Amino acid sequence: MKAAAARSDALRGVREYRERDAHWIVGLMTGTSADGIDAVLVRFEGFGESTRHRLESHRETPLPPALRREILDVAGAEVVAPERLMKLDAALGETYAAAVLELLAGAGCKPAEVDAIGLHGQTVRHVPRQAGGGSALSLQLGSAAVVAERTGITVVSGFRNRDTAAGGEGAPLVPMLDWWLFRSPKESRVLLNLGGMANLTYLPRAGTIADVIAFDTGPGNAVLDALMSTRATGGAPFDAGGAAAARGMVSRELLETLLGDPYFAQAPPRSTGRERFGAAFAANVRRLGTERSLSEDDLLATAAELTAATVADALTRFVHPREIDAVYASGGGVRNPPLMAALARRLAPIPLSTTAALGTPEQGKEALAFAFLAHLTLAGLPGNVPGATGATRAVVLGNITPGAST
Repeated sequence: MKAAAARSDALRGVREYRERDAHWIVGLMTGTSADGIDAVLVRFEGFGESTRHRLESHRETPLPPALRREILDVAGAEVVAPERLMKLDAALGETYAAAVLELLAGAGCKPAEVDAIGLHGQTVRHVPRQAGGGSALSLQLGSAAVVAERTGITVVSGFRNRDTAAGGEGAPLVPMLDWWLFRSPKESRVLLNLGGMANLTYLPRAGTIADVIAFDTGPGNAVLDALMSTRATGGAPFDAGGAAAARGMVSRELLETLLGDPYFAQAPPRSTGRERFGAAFAANVRRLGTERSLSEDDLLATAAELTAATVADALTRFVHPREIDAVYASGGGVRNPPLMAALARRLAPIPLSTTAALGTPEQGKEALAFAFLAHLTLAGLPGNVPGATGATRAVVLGNITPGAST
């Protein structure tokens, strides 16, 4: 009887997690751009801030076009039928599970060798505290039950909800990884993520986690992507290589109008999403551009400049006069040369590089973050940074869905 009970104990691995020093965790991330799944396999040793890691494998999987369209349609809808949400939740779960199995097959790793999957899920609605009457609300889809059932691996998910329950914005959550992985005794750093939204983490030289400053600066690629996909000459999901933006001219008049959005002056802690800087915002950009006889390429050039300008302005407003020695960017925006050139110009003389210079792939950092957050959760350790999210205290994040019985 005892042997049978042990074999059916799906939570034994969770209870005994801290008894083992080495762990293998998969991290999964799809950002607000909804362009693909970043998946990483990471080996962790130790716990807390002294954790050591090795990135074993990284894989990018594009989302099927029909699934991406459904994500963006649901994210932009004012009213959504519950059945539609449930179907999308299940479909994303199947897609995440397939991405995990492909990652592990490529790495030569069996699912039974993996301790857990850190699943952020696909954000389809995020309501900051200011818009939510003082309480933030955030919804991520991608069924943890489906992922656990298809892979047999324990899943840690729902990371944002515990932070919002503790009074926080539920975002950004990557600052915990930034501080653990990138803090330096010699250099004051800004870690800048250029996803659908842009967010930054400031790490003062030799600082503690209490010294971290982090928040969403505003749009990253979301406005660019929305403008590109609605071009009259035929839409594409994104401006590959920033080619269209490079052909355009920035409209200073339109840029100044867009910079008047009150979000940019709002003091941290703050967070945002497609609800504010998504399809509706892009449609307004197009309307204002049409009134000024701007070309499609001019709109993209101006949107890229908007991202760069709001990042630089956020540093001036909320980080300076603290010293900044370097800025390290990650996310899809690093593949947009006009955006990176605009950032370099506006940040000068502060040097701009990417996280590759620190040994972490530009496209894999957020997936690595959720692998690390899952590791913290299973070790019973907090994963949020209250100074970044505004939560009243540090809390253990996420829900645990058991995998196959052991």
